[in-house]
Amino acid sequence: MTPDTPDTPDTLEPHQETALPDWVDYNGHMNVAYYVMVFDHGTDKLFDHIGLGKDYREQTGQSVFVVESHVTYEHEVHAGDGLRVTSLILGHDDKRLHVFHHMHRTENNALAATNELMFLHVDLAARRSATFPEDAVRRIEALTKAQSALPPPQAGRAIGLKAKGSATG
Repeated sequence: MTPDTPDTPDTLEPHQETALPDWVDYNGHMNVAYYVMVFDHGTDKLFDHIGLGKDYREQTGQSVFVVESHVTYEHEVHAGDGLRVTSLILGHDDKRLHVFHHMHRTENNALAATNELMFLHVDLAARRSATFPEDAVRRIEALTKAQSALPPPQAGRAIGLKAKGSATG
């Protein structure tokens, strides 16, 4: 089966790759840019699965853009570590898709990082948001139903410092 058929399997195999030595920064672990790149590869696999990948873009002139992203770093990744990215659809409407990725080290299944993303479906010629096609919505809904998991605890986090008591001079 391919993502072009309405009966696309409702399970998505994880994306897998290995951290390369060139990805390690001066702190001796994988640089933040490469975490995002690995997550992006996981996103590509998800979009291919639901029929919104590169072929879709080339055939329709429509695509999906990231409009917001949050990454958490849980455990260090070193050169040679195997990585596995799983993808979870948290929600969607007619133009947006809310996705959550987990990155695990394959050697010990340790959670290395998470990535929460909001995507917007876009007509590339108009450079404006556009409604998802019906077949993509069916695939999104089938995968969402098959996953039917509770949102991960990292989902919906915001960045900020808690205010300490007010300072008086």
